[in-house]
Amino acid sequence: MKISELYPDIISEDLDYEYKALLNPDNPIKWAKTIVGYANGKGGVMFIGVSNDGEAFGIELDEIDKTKNLIARINDRHIFPHARIRYMMRSVDANAERFVLAVNIIPADSVVRYREGDFNETVFIKGDGYSTPATPEEIISLSKRKYGVDNETSEILYKEKNWKEYLDLCKEYREGSSIPTIKDLQNEEIISKDGYAKSGFIMFSDSYDGDDSMICCRLWKGKDKTGTVLDSGRYKGSLAKVFQNALSFIERNTKTGWRKTEAGGREEVRAYPKEAIREALVIAIAHRDYSIAGTQIDVDIYSDRMDIVSPGSWLLPKSYNQYPTGSIPSIKRNSIIAACLDMANLMERGGTGFQTMIESYSNSADHLQPVVLIYPGFLDLRLFDRFYEDKDEYIIQEELSTTERVLELLRAEGPKQMKELQEVTNYKSRSQFLKDIINPLMEEGVIYRDGNSKSPKALIKLNK
Repeated sequence: MKISELYPDIISEDLDYEYKALLNPDNPIKWAKTIVGYANGKGGVMFIGVSNDGEAFGIELDEIDKTKNLIARINDRHIFPHARIRYMMRSVDANAERFVLAVNIIPADSVVRYREGDFNETVFIKGDGYSTPATPEEIISLSKRKYGVDNETSEILYKEKNWKEYLDLCKEYREGSSIPTIKDLQNEEIISKDGYAKSGFIMFSDSYDGDDSMICCRLWKGKDKTGTVLDSGRYKGSLAKVFQNALSFIERNTKTGWRKTEAGGREEVRAYPKEAIREALVIAIAHRDYSIAGTQIDVDIYSDRMDIVSPGSWLLPKSYNQYPTGSIPSIKRNSIIAACLDMANLMERGGTGFQTMIESYSNSADHLQPVVLIYPGFLDLRLFDRFYEDKDEYIIQEELSTTERVLELLRAEGPKQMKELQEVTNYKSRSQFLKDIINPLMEEGVIYRDGNSKSPKALIKLNK
C-alpha cells in the first residue's frame, strides 16, 4: 500500500513530509534532526513504517510503543527546548495488525537545537526531503523570525549624540518638542536598565546602515507600472531618517490645493491627507517583517492612487474587512520598533492607525476610502487621490509658486509657525527655505516675524 492511499494529500517527501522505515536508537541524530528541522520551520510530519519510495508497510503495535518511548527519551535528553509532538496511527491491513505512525511536529516559538554533551549544539533546518545544519546567517534569520528582529539587548550603550536623527523626530512630533529621557526609554524597554540599546532601537541610530530599513519610492505616469517613472528615491539608514525621506518624497510628488469654505474663505486640501500618509508609513515600518532578506517597503504613486506595500503577512486571524471600523486588535510584530514610534508620538499602540487613516478621508466618497489589501507575505495600504476625479472643485497648488503657497496659507488661516509654512513647500532644509522664501518676503515688507527669531514658536504674520 502506498502512503498516498492512507493520506491522499501526501505525494512525496518534501518540506512538509518525510518517510522513515524505523528509528535507529543507536544513532538518533539521523532522525532527530528531522524533528528539530520541522520545529524550527513551519512544522511537518515524519511517517514511521514507510519506505523511501512511499510504500506504507507499517509496524506492529509494540514497535509503535517503543518508537514513541524512544522519541520521548531523545526529545527529553537532546532536543532543547523540547519539541511539541502529536501522534496519529492508521492501519495498513484489514486485520489492523500493522500501522503507519505519523509523528506531527509543531512549529516552535524559539530556536530549537540538538545537544550532544554540554557544549556541542546544532541548529537544524528542514530542506526538501532532508535536514541540514544551519549556517550562522540562517541561524540569525531564524532567530529574527522566532523572536522578532528588535527585542534583543545589544552591547551598544545609548548616547544621545548617536541618536540625533531619532531625537529630532521626537522633537518634531512630541508635545512641547521634547525628547525622551533615559528613564522614558527604560520604562518602554527600548534600552535596558544598564542603558544598552535593544536591537530595534539600534535601527533608529544615526550610524545604522542595514539594507533591511530600505524604502523605495516611485512616481509613475499613469495608473500602473507599465508607464514611465517620473521620480524615484531609494532610502536606507536609520528608520528615523528613512521615514522622513519617504515622507518628503510623497509630499513633493503629491498635490496640495485649496477649497472655498461656506464662510467665503479657503481651506487647505491635500490630494492625500497628511494624517493618512503618515499613518500608512508608520504602519508599514512597524508591521514589516525584517527577517525576509532582499525585500523593502515600496511606495508607488500613480495618477489616481498610492500603494504602500510592506513585507510581512497579516497577523490577525480574520481579514481586515471582517473587523468593525475602529476595532482592529493590536498585534505587534516588532514590539521595540513600535515602542520607538510611539515614544516619538507617531504610533498609538492600541491599533488605532487604521482608524486614523479612515477618519482623515471622512469627507470623501465611499470609493475613495483607504483600502487594506492582504497578499501572501505582503500588506498593501492603498490611499486614493481625492483630486483625481474632482479637479474642478479645488484650486490645485501645482499652479501656484512656492511663495504664493505660503502667502495663500497665511491669508486663509492666519499667522503660522515657520515649520507649518515649510510643510506646504518642497523644501527639506529650513535654512534654504528661509533664504529663498521667508527672508525676501520680510525684506519686501510683505510679512513679519512676531516673536524671537530663534524660537520655533514665533509666528509669521502678514503685514496689513
